[in-house]
Amino acid sequence: MEAGLVFDGQGAPIHWHTPPDRTGVALPDSRALWEVLWENRHRLGGVAHTHPFCGPPAPSVTDLTTFAAVEAGLGQRLLWPIVTFTAVGYYVWFGPDRLDYAAAAGRFRLGRESIEKLRELSR
Repeated sequence: MEAGLVFDGQGAPIHWHTPPDRTGVALPDSRALWEVLWENRHRLGGVAHTHPFCGPPAPSVTDLTTFAAVEAGLGQRLLWPIVTFTAVGYYVWFGPDRLDYAAAAGRFRLGRESIEKLRELSR
């Protein structure tokens, strides 16, 4: 099951997103999640989510459109970690097009505890 984490600029957890209608390939958005993002917009660092399999992570088209929509709604850019059972990828918008997100080398990293909890929530 996919799981999500909203975190602040230092990587501290703000909200664990594990809705009851999540699946192994989808993590539904919700009004409650948007309210967490909006209420914490001044301290947001990003939103992580899992792809519950082994191997290197990569954003799906659904991920990319979600990244772009959330950032447009908030009016700010975020970090978008994707966690698999064996790796973590960090993605940011590089532009110029709306869905131009790429791996962010040498940037902020989530703490081991948060990564392991995301993996645990995805099993």
